[in-house]
Amino acid sequence: MISVYGLSTSLALRIIDKTEDKEKEMIESEAEHQRAIEYFMENIENVETVDDLMDDYKLYSFVMKAYDLEDQIFGKAMMEKVLKSNIEDDEALVNRLTDDRFETFYNAMGFSEDGMANLNTVDDDWKATIVAAYVDTTYVNSKAEDNEALGTLLEFRRKAAEVTSAYEILADEDMAEFVRTALGLPDEIASGDIDKQAALIARRIDIDRLGDADYVESLVQKYVAITDANADLSSTNAAVQLMSSTISTSSGSFVPVTIDIESIQGFSGYKLR
Repeated sequence: MISVYGLSTSLALRIIDKTEDKEKEMIESEAEHQRAIEYFMENIENVETVDDLMDDYKLYSFVMKAYDLEDQIFGKAMMEKVLKSNIEDDEALVNRLTDDRFETFYNAMGFSEDGMANLNTVDDDWKATIVAAYVDTTYVNSKAEDNEALGTLLEFRRKAAEVTSAYEILADEDMAEFVRTALGLPDEIASGDIDKQAALIARRIDIDRLGDADYVESLVQKYVAITDANADLSSTNAAVQLMSSTISTSSGSFVPVTIDIESIQGFSGYKLR
């Protein structure tokens, strides 16, 4: 995997836009992921019910990772209730959870409302879709570990086309953070009235155009520009503070320090402590 750690978001984005397909091929060929994919493909058709899925930890953890729910793998009892929900019932657990990952996962799995049937597991196209989701999630998460802002914009790129309202943006932590940054809004508004936030976003973003790749990319470029500008400012402020702290010690004596300004400027996404 190509590391983008320490790079500005704009440079990191240019790199991954040219290397994404190759890197995904690398993920599929890595021993750990290759074994997981092969096990899924060979055994998922044995799953007919939610209970079958829960009884096979390798399959269960694979599909959870595919839909970015690795942090919820431990909650098998809750996930069982989610998958056995009737999504037509407003009071069903899948509808009461605010994190939209659960509804996405529910729809992707396609169990009957009581979890006693699933025709998807013998469908080769469905299997390929789950594998593709697993690879893509692994890829995005690896980039987010290197560069948090990059991970956030990749999430927005992938989800934007499915958005139908400002409330859906606010329900997703990554998308909400992306939009606040792209619009130049302070993070503090996230604690404000949800209806006012939604109205503000709806005025500033054309929700109906989020299926337009060019429009989404224009938002991505705004996000990247603001993220890098903020990172540059943070780095500059940190460097100034570091130099100021060297002017005098508690004894009042001057302590000379050499700082490689070129190196600091070369890593605009890096914040000095």
